[in-house]
Amino acid sequence: MPVISPSKTPMPVADAKERAKTFREVNFGYDPRRAMQEADRCLRCQDPTCQTGCPVNVPIREVIHLTSQRRFDDALALIKRFNSLPGVCGRVCPQENQCEGRCHVGDRFGPVGIGYIERFLADWERLHGSQPVEKAEPKGQKVAIVGSGPSGLTAAGDLNHMGYDVTVFEALHDAGGVLRYGIPEFRLPKDVLDDEINALVRAGVDIQCNVVFGKTLTLDQLMDEMGYEAVFIGTGAGLPRFMNLPGENLNGIYSSNEFLTRINLMGAYRFPDYDTPVKSGRRVAVIGAGNTAMDAARCAMRAGSEEVTVVYRRSEAEMTARVEEYEHAIEEGVQFKWLNNPIEFIDDGNGWVSGMRCQRMELGEPDEDGRRRPVPVPDSEFVLDVNNVIVSIGTSPNPLLSRTTPGLDTTKWGGLVAEDDTGQTSREGVFAGGDIVTGSATVILAAGAGKRAASAIDTYLSQKRGEAAEA
Repeated sequence: MPVISPSKTPMPVADAKERAKTFREVNFGYDPRRAMQEADRCLRCQDPTCQTGCPVNVPIREVIHLTSQRRFDDALALIKRFNSLPGVCGRVCPQENQCEGRCHVGDRFGPVGIGYIERFLADWERLHGSQPVEKAEPKGQKVAIVGSGPSGLTAAGDLNHMGYDVTVFEALHDAGGVLRYGIPEFRLPKDVLDDEINALVRAGVDIQCNVVFGKTLTLDQLMDEMGYEAVFIGTGAGLPRFMNLPGENLNGIYSSNEFLTRINLMGAYRFPDYDTPVKSGRRVAVIGAGNTAMDAARCAMRAGSEEVTVVYRRSEAEMTARVEEYEHAIEEGVQFKWLNNPIEFIDDGNGWVSGMRCQRMELGEPDEDGRRRPVPVPDSEFVLDVNNVIVSIGTSPNPLLSRTTPGLDTTKWGGLVAEDDTGQTSREGVFAGGDIVTGSATVILAAGAGKRAASAIDTYLSQKRGEAAEA
């Protein structure tokens, strides 16, 4: 039996001081030698629990075995039968909590770098040319996808592969959803995203941008007038939440959505080449400790801020950000104030934020989610001097679509009610998945929802074909 290297093959990365000044990608990716070396760490388990940890059920053991044999094209072709976005997922998925979290090598050593290998294979295809994707005979039925984020693109890719006529409708002027406006260039380069979207287009998926559902089109028009027999809604959760604190409307206070959208979608990171400015003051506070908060903090550093502080009401142990992103943020100079909670924003006298009054916290009894509840410490208030604040405490779905679509049941927080296994909503022929159903989650969980819904849509439309044939 071969000797297993105890640690994951290191990912080459840019120097922290240099990368904190640029939006170029931080991780450089594996070369073939590193990819094969890491693939050789796999035990080829009889019980590949890594696969059960993957929301889109990629046959990881077989992919890694092909990689170890330098059969990179075959490995990537196998991945793409299950996941249309390997270059995206290899970069941004929290593999440590999913496939790698269930790797048997990780029981004793560091888990196999499944995400690093997936990214390598996708990058290999980009460098050496893509393989044609097999497609089933046309079914003669039209399916509409509302939203071009990870759930929508995954559903579109799967349904197109099955032989359906698929059109994706996107509200913004470029496809990608949160992949484009929410994830910074240094984690997910736009050309990687564009290549994977263009691959779907070459395979036959039609993408129409600048279509705002509830305004430009309605769901009823799609199904009653335009001939679509099924619709998948994957519009995400892009409406920012705020804290409703005194002074929260002061100038200089952003939601993370606005800050990241200005930088990512509107090109502010290339100002003045792009004429979209973004103000990032000398001292910036970011409220929250999820992946979006890390992205915002690291973007603020790159936008010219001298001091960026993440403020979180819980401790480091309760942080929801990926460990890799947290470590990269520390290396780049981001500071952290754990167990602190904002209670007021201070006006400089001219309508701009100049400070954030905080209160120290301590952890009490667990809440309904099992995390220890933060409790204020008496007489512990202090003021943090800031020029900008970025609020990153979560999002909820935009209510426009649900308000203009009769018959769609919603939750108390505005999400769509849909069955877990199928994505079926309260309206016949209408399915949904991703953040609009679950609330803010990961890219791969949204992709998994899109994949399950695509399978359910296929079943639904197959039954309609059968009924039509009998009639």
